[in-house]
Amino acid sequence: MRAILGLEDGTWFEGSSFTGAGEARGEVIFNTGMTGYQEILTDPSYAMQLVCMTYPHIGNYGINPEDGESDRIHAAGFIVRECCKRPSNWQSAESLPNYLLRHGVPGIEGIDTRALTRHIRIRGAMRACISTRERDPERVVDKAREIPPMEGLNLVDRVGPENPYIWTAEGPREARLDAEASPWSGKGLRIALLDLGAKRNILRLLTECGMDVLGLPPWSAYQDIARLAPDAVFLSNGPGDPAPLPEIRQTVSRLMEDYPMGGICLGHQILGLCLGGDSFKLKFGHHGVNHPVRDLASGKIEITSQNHGFCVDLSHREDITTTHINLNDNTLEGFRHKERPIMAVQHHPEAAPGPHDSRGFFREFAEMVRAGSRRSEI
Repeated sequence: MRAILGLEDGTWFEGSSFTGAGEARGEVIFNTGMTGYQEILTDPSYAMQLVCMTYPHIGNYGINPEDGESDRIHAAGFIVRECCKRPSNWQSAESLPNYLLRHGVPGIEGIDTRALTRHIRIRGAMRACISTRERDPERVVDKAREIPPMEGLNLVDRVGPENPYIWTAEGPREARLDAEASPWSGKGLRIALLDLGAKRNILRLLTECGMDVLGLPPWSAYQDIARLAPDAVFLSNGPGDPAPLPEIRQTVSRLMEDYPMGGICLGHQILGLCLGGDSFKLKFGHHGVNHPVRDLASGKIEITSQNHGFCVDLSHREDITTTHINLNDNTLEGFRHKERPIMAVQHHPEAAPGPHDSRGFFREFAEMVRAGSRRSEI
């Protein structure tokens, strides 16, 4: 079935839908990973984005129940050079086309993904539309121009959980927060995780480092979090612009006065803004599993998994130590507060997909919490 990808600058590409009739709009970006497409599709950070995979052949190992980073697909659409319809892997439970179709997410193949990637690198990420319904490419371009830009867009409300949950070996389990029963399991440090669109592997690795993780909706109030008496508060990854989240930032600013704090990706950006930093949009973002980052303390180069379109600048803050720098463009990839127990990274140390070079972040966070927790013994 003929499908058209139209970009807001008037550029368009013709390909074929491998998911049947449909239409999707969002910001078009490219991801440089050769594998990990299931984790990418289910990462809430990709909400309202049309993901172009630079590797030419996608879908060959299918889809399995274990690799999802959330309970559904969050990417708005999927763009590949060639989609494998008949996967071959002992874990595969269904094909990529069936998976996308079941979740109502359009997939397009047969376009020159190298040309699209080069165009985005030159012109920047931009609004786009995938459509099988419109025959006129100009109309598809018009539809791309109708959607709001990513700047100033609050996407956290679209992906955050509605109810608190406890992370268990079997996955998330809804938690009751009342005076009659404690939501904590009693195993390890009590971590209140503000879920802005958390990937499951973050929860797994926090737990593996001896932490008892309670996931909370992103709009949770300070009083409700304090009532739980956590040892620390952690801000997860998530989609969109950190700037249009004033209520969350207000809550986080109060929390960082009383608790050790950690953050990843969007959580990193929100902590940075609360500490007086400035956020800005990257030209085409960092999306992939091969981004080099320098740990300034050790000098070690870590190959990292990344997915963000915004960054934060804290270079003017004398009370902040820069811990990590992106070697492709020298943007901030990590910081620690010099006097308070606050640390964060912009990249994804949990990977999924990607290398495990940065997993030490979770151990360092646990050590910081043990050293700096202010929770009174009960």
